[in-house]
Amino acid sequence: MTIVRTALTQTTWTGDEESMVAKHEEFVRRAAAEGAQVICFQELFHGPYFGIVQDSKYYEYAQAVPGPLTERFSKLAAEHNMVIILPVYEEDQPGVYYNTAAVIDSDGTYLGKYRKNHIPHVEKFWEKFYFRPGNLGWPVFDTAVGKVGVTICYDRHFPEGWRVLGLNGAQLVFNPNASKPGLSNRLWELEQPTAAAANGYFVVVPNRVGEETNEFGEEAVDFYGTSYIADPQGNYVGEVGARDGEELMIRDLDMELVRTARNNWQFYRDRRPDAYDPITAP
Repeated sequence: MTIVRTALTQTTWTGDEESMVAKHEEFVRRAAAEGAQVICFQELFHGPYFGIVQDSKYYEYAQAVPGPLTERFSKLAAEHNMVIILPVYEEDQPGVYYNTAAVIDSDGTYLGKYRKNHIPHVEKFWEKFYFRPGNLGWPVFDTAVGKVGVTICYDRHFPEGWRVLGLNGAQLVFNPNASKPGLSNRLWELEQPTAAAANGYFVVVPNRVGEETNEFGEEAVDFYGTSYIADPQGNYVGEVGARDGEELMIRDLDMELVRTARNNWQFYRDRRPDAYDPITAP
């Protein structure tokens, strides 16, 4: 498949889970009407970004993966012949929770999941209260649109994960986010295009947008949207998403660029893993 029409979304919390899920079902339908073959939502798409506070009531958003949400979107995937990347709050068992993304193929088959490996715990991102670190490594899924990998938000700051996904065969990596202004602004512009260029694949970067004051009042942060896709040469594919407001973005990705970029640079040929022991030292 040479051209993959890819959709990514950014939106803010509606105030209740059912309307949030319904909103994303509508994103799928709209993307399908424009011919999209794959879609990815923002981090923890079905709820608020509750890492702003530390409150056990938000454990109630966690559910089994596979489970009700994957089943619901599997039907949509099959109906619209679309691969869906579904970032979900996962309950493995009572008291054991993960920040997870399920991967559903275009025929509705649940292919598996990725669990966020790197968990932040800083002001307004109190994620260690809610999630254990992922324990599934860096899987790559063979989908109808090619070999797909996933990282989630904070993972993007760690180049080792990006490289392992490339070594595992990824051609298209999805990085759903909940990112706000502050220390991350410049990194937001740099990291994902750099990862795309350094590893020779596409990186798809949905982000939350706006203030979730309906949930957190004065504690709410202002997620900066600006979702985008970077190609294997580190360039934006089309325009960056809006700083404010909901958006469904559709972009055509020429998958031949993966081979072109890798042949031009040969980073995989010239790697020296025998020289990298300090990276894995405790």
